[in-house]
Amino acid sequence: QVQLQESGPGLVKPSQTLSLTCTVSGGSITTNIYYWSWIRQPPGKGLEWIGYIVYSGSTYYSPSLKSRTSISRDTSKNQFTLQLSSVTPEDTAVYYCVRVALVVGNMRVFDYWGQGTQVTVSS
Repeated sequence: QVQLQESGPGLVKPSQTLSLTCTVSGGSITTNIYYWSWIRQPPGKGLEWIGYIVYSGSTYYSPSLKSRTSISRDTSKNQFTLQLSSVTPEDTAVYYCVRVALVVGNMRVFDYWGQGTQVTVSS
């Protein structure tokens, strides 16, 4: 049974960097068939894909966010992280880390989710 858990500050000031960590248990982030992704849901809006890191360490980001986004990993701790720089109140959302079980073109199937963590950008 795979479990994912987000952690990090719930309040970030404008212009600062949002940093979150996802800790994975029950499965290795280096397993050669899965991707590890961050998504978010702003209040009153739908889910938005941020990006993912593959088992090899390569990263891919949403075109709208890639200039501000960095996803990395620590294989010794079985963790992957999200950094979103120069945040504004528009970045306020519930952030989720998820496992990507299947990618077909632009479609992604998420089979395991973290519970989500609220991040508020405010001065």
